[in-house]
Amino acid sequence: MTEAISSKKIIDTLRENLAAINATVDRQEASVVTEVGDGIAHVSGLKTAMAGELLKFTSSATGRDVYGLAQNLDVDEVGAVLFGDVEDIKEGDECRTTGRVMDIPTGHAMLGRVVNPLGQPIDGLGPINTTHRRPIEFKAPGIMDRQPVCEPVQTGLLAIDAMVPIGRGQRELIIGDRKTGKTAIAIDAIVNQRRTNMICIYVAIGQKASTVAAIRESLSQHGVLDKTVIVAATAADSAPMQYIAPMAGAAIGEYFMYNDEHGNPADAEHPGGHVLVVYDDLSKQAVAYRQMSLTLHRPPGREAYPGDIFYLHSRLLERACKLSDANGGGSLTALPIIETQEGDVSAYIPTNVISITDGQIYLQSNLFFQGQRPAVDVGISVSRVGGDAQVKAMKQVAGTLRLDLASYRDKQAFSQFGSDLDATTRYQLNHGAHMMEMLKQQRYSALDVRDQIIAIFAAKEDFLDDIDLPNVNLFRDGLCRYMAERHPRLRSSLTEGKMGQETQERLKVHIAHYKAAFLKEHPNKKRADVEANAEPTAPAPAAKLHQE
Repeated sequence: MTEAISSKKIIDTLRENLAAINATVDRQEASVVTEVGDGIAHVSGLKTAMAGELLKFTSSATGRDVYGLAQNLDVDEVGAVLFGDVEDIKEGDECRTTGRVMDIPTGHAMLGRVVNPLGQPIDGLGPINTTHRRPIEFKAPGIMDRQPVCEPVQTGLLAIDAMVPIGRGQRELIIGDRKTGKTAIAIDAIVNQRRTNMICIYVAIGQKASTVAAIRESLSQHGVLDKTVIVAATAADSAPMQYIAPMAGAAIGEYFMYNDEHGNPADAEHPGGHVLVVYDDLSKQAVAYRQMSLTLHRPPGREAYPGDIFYLHSRLLERACKLSDANGGGSLTALPIIETQEGDVSAYIPTNVISITDGQIYLQSNLFFQGQRPAVDVGISVSRVGGDAQVKAMKQVAGTLRLDLASYRDKQAFSQFGSDLDATTRYQLNHGAHMMEMLKQQRYSALDVRDQIIAIFAAKEDFLDDIDLPNVNLFRDGLCRYMAERHPRLRSSLTEGKMGQETQERLKVHIAHYKAAFLKEHPNKKRADVEANAEPTAPAPAAKLHQE
């Protein structure tokens, strides 16, 4: 009897102990590298590997681990791209599956830092202390999780904020030939966010390390580095690193969009953040992806790009959105940059990205070399959704600005074929030239939206037409300072809604008052010359006239 009781206790104790055991099975499949080169590794076997899965390679020479991303899933082998110290991996080294996708560290600790696409700091300022991680590939929000673009992103550039406005959650392409000011526009837009609540992500793809260092220094000098993350895959980095750089930047930005300021998931009561992401530039990412695909023996398509190059950019840019209020109302605004060759916007990659984005800012090299900076070609530049987020007074005064400049371009072209122009044409040419001059801006000289409204209003009401062209920007900047110092209430009211008739009349009076004082210091040279030449002279002798 005692033995039976003891046996039962033993069995019960064993059952309790077995039930308390929380055993987990970590299943990994291992194989060996059969071929490696150009940042690509071919691994035999790995039947359970999934597309996009993170693979762990162990170097037999150093014992260090190098990670890769499964790309090709063939019958007998897996083709993977390698990150990190790829020269450590040799033929015969071990490779294991991990069962997870690639992710990178994110969080507020990333602000002010320069990291590589793996999230590792490369600025020499020590490690980044963060526990948050996000996958580099993430499904874009669905239709019901979004809301229409309704808030503006002010770049501080008059030509863009007036004619090609950008809204929070929009995808606005910046496109043009090399050395036409594409990066300058993006950096100016980032610098102008120093007084807003927007977090900025700058993704440098295939650029020189010295260029990235100069951009970091510029952001630091203008006080915006502490709210910016720079993700850099330089020209010295491998093609796989340049390939994942934009996705890494999007993942870092999504952390701020989907979470509140304390890092908790955003909802209706805890709003998410607003992020501006610049991809500089996606042309180099496409070239890197083409290099990877050709090395992986994927069939080439148009211009030797793989067939899924469109899907690569579309799934990246679809992650930019304005979330619904139920999801926190955060936003991720994307400014992708594309470099064209000789102004050819009909090439493969430019047409792909144009069709994906919500508009494009086209920079023309001829305008740039003529001194028109930013060199925005208003004829083919467009913003499809940004107008809904534009300040009402700005929309009111800038509504016909594009048409006025287009008319000026037409008249300018025809005026080259003849000198006999009627008074209306001469007025339009003079007015258009002053409008174009007003749109010029130096780098890092952003204009407040209220000052932009005042400047455009003054130009449309012909206050600039009798000012010498070299003095137009001097007049514009002086007028903005005058209104800020002397009439701050009127200036502040410009962002509250449309301008009424009374507001417009008051603006005209103040602008005329400032213009009178300005012309005393900077008189119109043409008018002064005309008045000087209009002085009466003695009549010529009759004989002289006869000889002539």
